[in-house]
Amino acid sequence: MRVHVVSDVHGNSDALARAGEGADALVVLGDLIDFVDYHDHGSGILGRVFGAEKVAKFAQLRRNRQLKELGEYARSLWSSLDNASDVVQEALFEQYTRLFAAMTVPTYATPGNVDVPDLWSRFARDGLTFLDGEVAEIDGLRFGFVGGALLAPGGRVRRSGAWFPYLRTEDDYNASVGKLTEVDVLCSHIPPAVPELTYDVVARRTELGSYALRELITEQRPRWSLFGHVHQPLSARMRFASTDCINVGHFQRTQVPHVLHW
Repeated sequence: MRVHVVSDVHGNSDALARAGEGADALVVLGDLIDFVDYHDHGSGILGRVFGAEKVAKFAQLRRNRQLKELGEYARSLWSSLDNASDVVQEALFEQYTRLFAAMTVPTYATPGNVDVPDLWSRFARDGLTFLDGEVAEIDGLRFGFVGGALLAPGGRVRRSGAWFPYLRTEDDYNASVGKLTEVDVLCSHIPPAVPELTYDVVARRTELGSYALRELITEQRPRWSLFGHVHQPLSARMRFASTDCINVGHFQRTQVPHVLHW
């Protein structure tokens, strides 16, 4: 059996259409949507709506961690539109239509923090299986899926236009992890809470990893733990307990899926 695994697609439907070549199945670990493209400011939903110059300022504020100013600037952008909700919905549907059409082999997908899982059911068809807090058997192995990312303690989900990131409280996230039993392959958008896996060496910050995922690995000893989210990790692969923990890569940029054989 050969399974290709990708994460952090961020709008790259052309590469996604090639990701399943030679595979029996494709696993997608979220962040399909390209909301803010920090490499090409004219791309992504924000670039499409407001243009590269305004996105460049947005990116600079975020890079400098000027969070208060960033929030105020984002609100000023969206308030300049009469129909922000319609604009965002149109852009989301346009991207999801291209992205889900690019999944040409049997695909198992869970959402990332930049996704809108409430919209996914509208793209359901044969060959697409959407999972979150669920297990799917693929050629004899149990794949457990949990989507989204963790909300910072004491934080709240902030609206950007008509879009909410898929950020979850720890209790909600842990409840989904708790539904995964006898897992051979653990599939999540975010990594388990292991420092080498959560630190981004370019952004120079630690992303939130999940202690519930870490505990599952310790207790159930899956063969593999697969995830994305951290685009430039300190360690892209390491053993934890007896599990091979693998960041499958920032697929938008690498355009190369991770390959599982068994």
